Amino acid sequence: MPTVAIEGYKFRFCSSDIHEPPHVLHGEHVAKIWLVPISIEFNHGYNQPELNRILRLARQNQERLLEIWNDYFNQ
Repeated sequence: MPTVAIEGYKFRFCSSDIHEPPHVLHGEHVAKIWLVPISIEFNHGYNQPELNRILRLARQNQERLLEIWNDYFNQ
């Protein structure tokens, strides 16, 4: 499972999610963040300020995360 570390947060790609739109799963708690457009599918355990930070990091690194997604799934 590819993992991208950004400012102390780990964004993971799960191989079983190939049939879903590009997204990342983040951290010890779990937040599923769609990459196009950047939005929250679900959040289990993050408070709002921390979730806002994760979303900001996803937006700032969207191109990089999508590139890794596409390389991993050969799209």
